[in-house]
Amino acid sequence: MKHIFNEVHYELTRKIAEGGMGLVYEATQKGIGGFRKVVAIKLIREEYSAIEEFRNNFIGEAKLVSDLIHTNIVQTYHLGKIGEQYFMTMEFVTGWNLEEFLDRHVETDQYIPADLAVFIVSRICRGLGYAHRKKDSKGRLLGIVHRDVNPKNIMIAQEGDVKLTDFGIAKALDIMYNKEGDVIAGKDEYLSPEQARCEVTDHRADLFCCGIVMSELLLSRNIFEAYESEDTIHNILEMEIPDFIEIRADIDPRLNKILQTSLQRQREKRYQSSEEMLTELESFIYGEGYGPTNEKLAAYSYDLFGEDGENAALRWHRGETQFADH
Repeated sequence: MKHIFNEVHYELTRKIAEGGMGLVYEATQKGIGGFRKVVAIKLIREEYSAIEEFRNNFIGEAKLVSDLIHTNIVQTYHLGKIGEQYFMTMEFVTGWNLEEFLDRHVETDQYIPADLAVFIVSRICRGLGYAHRKKDSKGRLLGIVHRDVNPKNIMIAQEGDVKLTDFGIAKALDIMYNKEGDVIAGKDEYLSPEQARCEVTDHRADLFCCGIVMSELLLSRNIFEAYESEDTIHNILEMEIPDFIEIRADIDPRLNKILQTSLQRQREKRYQSSEEMLTELESFIYGEGYGPTNEKLAAYSYDLFGEDGENAALRWHRGETQFADH
């Protein structure tokens, strides 16, 4: 594989992730004059490249995200083919995915500070809002719905940028392969009620998923997840949404209300746009003065994954990070 990619000026460095249908590698893109750039290569397995449905969806994803240029979305640079395998060249994010960020807090027995949790989700809302508003060259709304907003698909860069990735099961006008109504798209514990019922979704489905992610950041667990898949789906559809203050006493009533709104099962009662949810989130974290920034998240993450990571949350609350004087 390595020598084949060298012919198109990519050197595969290491495997980052592996799934049922594809793999992601860290790679070095080479150019003249010693040019080198670290990128990510998303590669569809050869056996799936031969199946038209999967091949078309992979190509559709690349076409869709190629025009999604936003600081909170991982950028895609190139779609190519080597032999019978298709690949995408993407922005390489040095940092951690949100699942690793969550796991580190569980390992060190600490909660993620509430304002940082809200900040992270607000950045995802920014990226989603941009995608939801995206139009094609004819001015038609693409109707993009990510449908897979979950911690594995959210990256925190070392510089503190928060980025949404993996539009592999997104739907969009005339681009993405879509069987909505026939199959459930997405991971069970991060489904909106519409997805769980195999209904046709719109952008509001992503906002329910943002609510799930935010509650998980605050509680260190997914409130809907059960051992059996059918129990998880039942919880998404029927479980009483908790009063989050009763679970974590330092959750502000205003934040509790935001969570309750984002997790409304009737989408008409949910936030109606990413911008509406973003406004609520930013009003909460910035309404009384200076709040979280990329730089603060970067400093916090460095402490979290560094030698003294166990004390990161405590130092954050005391204002002892290197950005505390701001």
